[in-house]
Amino acid sequence: MNNLVIMKNQQAVTSSLQVAKSFEKEHKNVLRDINALDLDRLNFEQMFLEGVEPDSYGRDRKVIYMNRDGFTLLAMGFTGKKALNFKLKYIEAFNQMESEVKNQNKLPLTPQEKLALLMQNVVEANGRVEEIDTRVSDLENNAPLSPSVYSYLSRRINQRVSEVGKGFGKLTPKQRGALYVDINQGIKAITGVGTRSQLREKHYDQVMEFINDWEPSTATKTIVRQQELELD
Repeated sequence: MNNLVIMKNQQAVTSSLQVAKSFEKEHKNVLRDINALDLDRLNFEQMFLEGVEPDSYGRDRKVIYMNRDGFTLLAMGFTGKKALNFKLKYIEAFNQMESEVKNQNKLPLTPQEKLALLMQNVVEANGRVEEIDTRVSDLENNAPLSPSVYSYLSRRINQRVSEVGKGFGKLTPKQRGALYVDINQGIKAITGVGTRSQLREKHYDQVMEFINDWEPSTATKTIVRQQELELD
């Protein structure tokens, strides 16, 4: 029951296709019923307007657009409880659409009304701009790290592990691995990601600051030193 009534040529109308769908009739029968109406009726051409819409294959097909009077004239012949419910929904839809049109076309008369309308437009415009800015910001912040930035972060992690590793002397692969585990776990903990590949643009500054300040945990330092004693 969506789009019962639409705007066309600055007036609220419905189409023969929508009527056929709503009242569960064959479209050709709705067109037949319209053609059977008195074509000499006063204002008939204002009530019904011929047009075309594409079918499911993209081919043009004839449709008839009708305003409230045209729909009322056509729907008079539709009977039954279900038809009555549909008529009521159409009337409600016409009322709502025409009310919106009147509100849009109503011009402010007094200076106060003009000022109020201006302020309303400014507020609405600012709201739309803020919404757009928010959406753009969200898109930017949630964008994945570019390959070049991701590669730079990886190199910086390697550098920081090497810098810290010098304090333990010559590291074995196992000791170096313990340091990598520590720094990677720290990155995942502060960002809430499961793997480094899930890092986003919004994480970049936070991760870089963490890498620059990173020191292994006491537990990791103990493990590295224990492994060094084992070698001795």
